[in-house]
Amino acid sequence: MTERIGIVTGGGDCPGLNAVIRAVAKGAAKRNWEAIGFLGGYEGILEPQRYMPLDYNQLSGLLTRGGTILGTANCGRFSAKVNHGESRRLPQELIDGVKAGMQKLGIHGLVSIGGDGSLSIGQQLFEGGVPLVGVPKTIDNDLEGTTLTFGFDSAVACATDALDRLHTTAESHNRVMVLEVMGRYAGWIAIYAGVAGGADVILIPEIPFNYDSICEKIREREGMGKHFTLIIVAEGARENGGHFVTSADQVANREARLGGIAAVVAAEVGKRTGKETRTCVLGHLQRGGCPTNFDRALCSILGAEAVELIAAGKFGYMVAYQGSQTAAVKITEAIGRLKTVPTSGGFVRTARALGISLGD
Repeated sequence: MTERIGIVTGGGDCPGLNAVIRAVAKGAAKRNWEAIGFLGGYEGILEPQRYMPLDYNQLSGLLTRGGTILGTANCGRFSAKVNHGESRRLPQELIDGVKAGMQKLGIHGLVSIGGDGSLSIGQQLFEGGVPLVGVPKTIDNDLEGTTLTFGFDSAVACATDALDRLHTTAESHNRVMVLEVMGRYAGWIAIYAGVAGGADVILIPEIPFNYDSICEKIREREGMGKHFTLIIVAEGARENGGHFVTSADQVANREARLGGIAAVVAAEVGKRTGKETRTCVLGHLQRGGCPTNFDRALCSILGAEAVELIAAGKFGYMVAYQGSQTAAVKITEAIGRLKTVPTSGGFVRTARALGISLGD
């Protein structure tokens, strides 16, 4: 009987999900295995089951296509994240339902493509007897065990392009422009894009900021004849002693929705300096569109290696990208501990060496 594996995409969407689906399906076909994709996240495994076969007719054009043909979900019964960083356990009936769904379809291995939340769910399923391997996905790049997650490079490219565009309009009007990017607890997108896009101020969750420092940088630039300033701020950045800025009320069984820090920063900076300020919030633009060349290659590597893990029976592991090598890392070593920007690391040191203010 032909071996069969399943694929599920969970959590937020990001560029490269389809490229991983393609790589897993192609790797399975190389071994004469069948691959099926469950629709709408883990819910698709439960009755009434929703899935689609992944043959070569479904793979055409997936390498460059954004989003996921399988759909995804970051809320509902399979949500692991609630409040700020808290998590919850799955009810046993859900775990049993997934096991039954896998057995019904004769699936001997499940590839879970997701970030900390989805892989936390995956670990619970594995502990409950589901043969599962993980592929790390998050534009925030905040997952431990891997140097890079796919989707991150694409998000940085989007943010850098936005800074490039804001630079010309800021300079034309002598304005302060504040760009808000994603990054709940980790400022990887902000620090990478800030350095690459020539930001003057970079505000990240790891380094609480104060307005005196930001305004001092603006006045310093004014004294040098630079009458405009670019500020990039991660959505989870906070004033020293302050709290997260949220854009909506807390919803049961999911994390609070962050957003609005750019408007808060712009209002205070404008009041203190008298400078005209404007904001730009990238939001879901960072999650959409085609993956970059690097992400396409990374997705292909991770997807192919996930099939190798299943072939080797290494369930409960995640494929990790570590420099120029891949490695199998236990999912338990990647979840529940966010990888944040080291405050004395290379990018922070580079930013300071270039005269970029980090708001502290």
